[in-house]
Amino acid sequence: MARPSEEFLLAWSSLSGDHPTPGWQAISLPPAGLIEVQAGRRSPDNAEAILLGFPSVRLASAEKLPEGQGFSVERANSEGGSPLRLALTRRTAGSAELFAAMACDVVGALDEAASSGEAEAKLLRVFLGRVGAWQEFMRKGSQTLSPEAEIGLVGELTLLRAIIDAGVSLAVAIESWVGPLDGVRDFEIGTGSLEVKATLSAAGFPAKIGSLEQLDDSVRQPLFLAGARLRQTESGQRLPEFVAEMRDVAAGEAEATRLLSERLIAAGYFDAHADRYIRRFALADTRVVEVKDGFPRLTPGSVPLGVTRATYEIDLDKAAGPSIPAADALKKLGAI
Repeated sequence: MARPSEEFLLAWSSLSGDHPTPGWQAISLPPAGLIEVQAGRRSPDNAEAILLGFPSVRLASAEKLPEGQGFSVERANSEGGSPLRLALTRRTAGSAELFAAMACDVVGALDEAASSGEAEAKLLRVFLGRVGAWQEFMRKGSQTLSPEAEIGLVGELTLLRAIIDAGVSLAVAIESWVGPLDGVRDFEIGTGSLEVKATLSAAGFPAKIGSLEQLDDSVRQPLFLAGARLRQTESGQRLPEFVAEMRDVAAGEAEATRLLSERLIAAGYFDAHADRYIRRFALADTRVVEVKDGFPRLTPGSVPLGVTRATYEIDLDKAAGPSIPAADALKKLGAI
């Protein structure tokens, strides 16, 4: 659960970081387990920040720290300094409101992981993973999802639920959902992959393929394309209801809950936008088809020399190969 925003806002309002000498002004807040937490401002730019102190864990000096349009993560002590001290800092052009929401969420994720007894090294990874999710969120524009992206997320949540219902453990299933983290395909699971396409079309199943690599099975096999045909209906569910159902499924398992929160943020879903998603969807039908020889696709190895990038559309209803149950696909993938 996110920490209350007042905790940070009050601290920031009482600090001043406009001193000419570079440095930090900080106020200590309740720790996240072993991790020291401070709200701070950096001089001379007066930037708001959350400072985290890790008592014994180390971070390779060559490791690239995440940064987004509205924030950056930096070392708050000298390179290689001990103990490790990291600062999540708002950039001048970044929204103060959105940065506060991010700070509350990131520190809340550390609180939850610490309360579950996670070791310090894992807490560092939790922090970097959560910030990475926000990095994707801000890269996507930090606005409500487009109508197309909204449908896409419903389709991915539908398949995620099917994967879990087929017997894949919660944490493994959610961790395999790499599409929100800018993965080439939506799910990397077992030995292969699953790509999800969703449509509202009643005639045909148009599926937009975003790259030459998306339907390329030369590295991971087998590869399946899962289609979810949705229809809008007053008896259906809004996107926030699909999200709430998945959160209920993950509830009670800390790692699964944390991973799900990260994936939703990275996918561009922000709880504060929930009332803006008013369309209601019901699942009309699904089809899962293996992508192999004979399937209509463009890949790096099948296009003429010199073609390096392409997007295209196929009709999944006309694609070669029979539709199989999701559980059968997961068995072929070695996931169950």
